Amino acid sequence: MNQVRRFFKYIRDYSKYVDFSLLIAYIVLCLIGLVMIYSASMIGGPRGMLSGAGAVSSTYFYKRQLFSIILSFGIVFFMTYFMHINIIKNKRVQQGSIFAVLVLLVLTMLFGIEVNGSKSWLPTGIMMIQPSEFLKIVTIIYLAYIYDKKKNLNQMSVDLVSPIILIGFCSGLVLLQPDFGSTMLVFMIVICILMYSGIAFGTMVKTAGALVGVACLAFLYSFVTNGSLLTPHQVARFEVLKNPFKDESGIGYHLSNSLMAIGNGGLFGRGLGNGIMKLGYLPEPHTDFIFAVIAEELGLVGVILIIALLFFIVYKGFLYAALATSMFYRLICIGAASYIGIQAFINLGGVVGLIPLTGVPLPFLSYGGSSMLSLSIAIGLLLMASKHVKQEAENNRR
Repeated sequence: MNQVRRFFKYIRDYSKYVDFSLLIAYIVLCLIGLVMIYSASMIGGPRGMLSGAGAVSSTYFYKRQLFSIILSFGIVFFMTYFMHINIIKNKRVQQGSIFAVLVLLVLTMLFGIEVNGSKSWLPTGIMMIQPSEFLKIVTIIYLAYIYDKKKNLNQMSVDLVSPIILIGFCSGLVLLQPDFGSTMLVFMIVICILMYSGIAFGTMVKTAGALVGVACLAFLYSFVTNGSLLTPHQVARFEVLKNPFKDESGIGYHLSNSLMAIGNGGLFGRGLGNGIMKLGYLPEPHTDFIFAVIAEELGLVGVILIIALLFFIVYKGFLYAALATSMFYRLICIGAASYIGIQAFINLGGVVGLIPLTGVPLPFLSYGGSSMLSLSIAIGLLLMASKHVKQEAENNRR
């Protein structure tokens, strides 16, 4: 009984450093996503209209996402209250993380399963995982660890470029799957971290050039092996931006139906569960196009709520980065915030026709266990870093 009392006392005392507004925004997004996944899949699932599952029960995707959310909540709670951020600074943890994600990416190339033209999924016997999702987290913690240790970041050196080359090599493996969306996301996370690391602009350009060079080598390899830089599937995604309604039954099918679903929503939507475009017209309504389902059923009001919550999380990340005195905490916040913000932009931009569709999920809302776990770890990193920023501020006031 005394142990239980001590546990709750610890939670109560430590909670004063936890940013509950950030935590609540994360939880609300996850719960909205869970409801919308059920709405998007409850009819298509039993009819076998959703890829990768065949005919399943109406609650199949809901239950699997619920499991991922419960697991993710547990991870975030553990990271927030019981995991010290200095663990991430441990050299063995860093080496183990890089080695693990590299092995998983190689195994995916050898034994991965192709879904929607991309060989990104690795069967583990228990569940399918997408190693590229965890590369994003490893990129954040690895670069934060490396650049926190470097004292002179204004000179081009092997120590400065080598981590970029390593991340670039891992990204090249993702590009060869091919997964252009995840590759570009990792590249942009690296750019954001470099911009806030204190590296001189000229040095940053040269360092970023190293990553571009590795990406170019991957493109060259793709050209030699496939005869083109992009697959026909990827080329079609660029062409459809010109006029998605020109070939509604062909290359414009995905985008045109997405735009019609968004247009059908109006101000307040058709009502939860009453969407029409998810009934066989909208491809992947529970994953890539969950935003279109939200727009149709919840309308502009629902869309504004979703975007506001995502923006709030990203804003909090950059706010704590500005307040942090430690380079490590600053880069962790920048990396996590840029990861969530850029991924949201890529998904929303693709769904509304601003940029080519990439298959990148909408943070916390799209169906997918690997994505949910990776993004939740990013939230955990934000909460851990913000907790230490608050503690530092309190100590400075004394």
